[in-house]
Amino acid sequence: MSRPLPSPWLAVPLLVTPLAAQATQYLSIEQAQRLLFPTGTGYAAEAVELTAEQVRAIEQASDTRVVNRKPKVWRAMAGDTLLGHLFVDQVYGKHEFITYALAVTADGQVAGVEILDYRETHGDQVRQPRWRAQFLGKDASDAVKLGRDIQNISGATLSCRHLTDGVRRLLATHRALLGAAP
Repeated sequence: MSRPLPSPWLAVPLLVTPLAAQATQYLSIEQAQRLLFPTGTGYAAEAVELTAEQVRAIEQASDTRVVNRKPKVWRAMAGDTLLGHLFVDQVYGKHEFITYALAVTADGQVAGVEILDYRETHGDQVRQPRWRAQFLGKDASDAVKLGRDIQNISGATLSCRHLTDGVRRLLATHRALLGAAP
């Protein structure tokens, strides 16, 4: 007596599971705060909601669409001295979100970029310190464009492009929202 073959649908979870297992959390927000502002003694979340006018200004300055009108922002302090602001944002890689932190000094320059969560199966080369170091010192007046002042990584083009766009948008947000000098 022959047995019936199992349904091919039973294999679907096995095919999907390896893709989901690629999600990796590298840093928590607290770890990113300490890493990007190592002399910081306090980090205070700021309740921020962009106005329609600010959204238009940011989109025009960054040539990137604002999706979240309530950006996640922390003020980094060393005693009574403002060190800068930490933004936590998400951009799409190819299919999944990349969560990253951007540290901006009090005068509006990039102090660092860290990848917090990476969910894609490819393209995680954007975590390489050498690639992320290209953003250091950039401000809202810089182009911050892939292929111009930010070099691409072969095999990680979409991750590179979307992270670069995100950094440019957050620099414009810093200027529009927090009044950083141009």
